[in-house]
Amino acid sequence: MNRNYQKELEKIIEENQKQGKIPRLFLHSCCAPCSSYVLEYLSRYFEITDFFYNPNIFPREEYEKRTEELKRLIEEMPLVHKPVFVEGRYCPEEFFEMAKGLEQAPEGGERCFHCYRMRLEETARMAAEGGYDYFATTLTISPLKNAGKLNEIGEELEKIYHVKHLPSDFKKKNGYKRSTELSGEYHLYRQDYCGCVFSRQERERQKQEQKEKLLRSTL
Repeated sequence: MNRNYQKELEKIIEENQKQGKIPRLFLHSCCAPCSSYVLEYLSRYFEITDFFYNPNIFPREEYEKRTEELKRLIEEMPLVHKPVFVEGRYCPEEFFEMAKGLEQAPEGGERCFHCYRMRLEETARMAAEGGYDYFATTLTISPLKNAGKLNEIGEELEKIYHVKHLPSDFKKKNGYKRSTELSGEYHLYRQDYCGCVFSRQERERQKQEQKEKLLRSTL
């Protein structure tokens, strides 16, 4: 049976509001466009620390560009509870070590699942260390990410680190659509690949195929 993570999130928010609580949330962010709607939505109900931890991003220039865009977004958005930005360590070697043996795995498969866990585990660890009420990730807003797997990993880490995982499927209720609108409104840089060197290679391959297809159609 498929779970409705959005409904679960709404129930948690409702319960906290009834009790007059504004919980502290340690939120993993993958990029500014994905974070835009999530911050707009959750900042009404949580005090957020926005955690940018993405050692998968390649190359360094891309990483730095995405970091600065998220910092700018947080600064410019008029949010109810202003998030605090925290940057995690950038060690691409950790990602490549994790990806060993999975280099040929398809996008959206086991390599991505391991990458989800790597980033979520650091988020959960930091949330526990900082005494936060919840941890979560913006990754579930993407139609290309497996929200079920992300929530499954989050729930496993909740048991290990003893900090609550906030269930989510932020693409629901037009969340992804709203993120594209906010990206336009704030003129955000929207990358065309997930972040790692493997996703970049896959995107380049797709663009080449599209170019060749277009060329054939004009002959």
